[in-house]
Amino acid sequence: MLYYKKINHAKSKEWVVFIHGAGGSSAVWFKQLKEFKQHFNLLLVDLRGHGKSTDLPQAIYKEEYSFKAVTNDIIEVLNHLELPPAHFMGVSLGTIIARQLAELDKSRVKSLVMAGAVTRLSVKSRVLVLLGNTFKKVIPYMWLYRLFAFIIMPRKQHAESRNLFIKEAKRLCQKEFIRWFRLTKDINPLLKYFKESDLGIPTLYVMGDQDVMFLEPVKNIVRSHRNSMLKILKHCGHVVNVERPHEFNQLSLAFIQSQT
Repeated sequence: MLYYKKINHAKSKEWVVFIHGAGGSSAVWFKQLKEFKQHFNLLLVDLRGHGKSTDLPQAIYKEEYSFKAVTNDIIEVLNHLELPPAHFMGVSLGTIIARQLAELDKSRVKSLVMAGAVTRLSVKSRVLVLLGNTFKKVIPYMWLYRLFAFIIMPRKQHAESRNLFIKEAKRLCQKEFIRWFRLTKDINPLLKYFKESDLGIPTLYVMGDQDVMFLEPVKNIVRSHRNSMLKILKHCGHVVNVERPHEFNQLSLAFIQSQT
């Protein structure tokens, strides 16, 4: 089972589940915990091969990874804890997993908060994926990860987010990086389906105006999904919850509270 951490609230019956992105860990949410735990019960998970979820049974690592499989890892934790329907918060690739979970079992999801959401791969993103798939077995994975981090988060004010993800990615091994990178072949077909399928779940997208790779596709999806809204943070890059925690927390808390 995945590593997880619960933070219980003395009175609230509402739960918020945090899902980090590829190469990260639940540590990416450290600027949210102080404020969120004052209002809700919290559940943080480390995805397979990430953070403290590195000792899963070998049978898991022998199978080919899929978004359904890595999402079912989270559902296993939810079942184990007998968690009631909750609010789910994802960042970067974690937003795809949060949406996949809603697709697999809509009844578990009260609302979605998508930070630095990935809803479509741009031409630049697809070029990066092509390069990564070409060289993933011959170049040390941290070289590729650093390159991707600098392309996605290139500016000086993105340094904290970039360094956090690079630091957490060092916990991965080359084989685990390759397993996760193979998921990229499934991203665009899955995201195309998500765009066409409006689940009707209240969804808040929080994006940075400097997130040049992912902002425009989010604008497009919000136009077609009637229960979705978009908030854009100024002078902010991809990892909005780290770069602009105060604004992100205010927006997210207000949104979740409006759904309780």
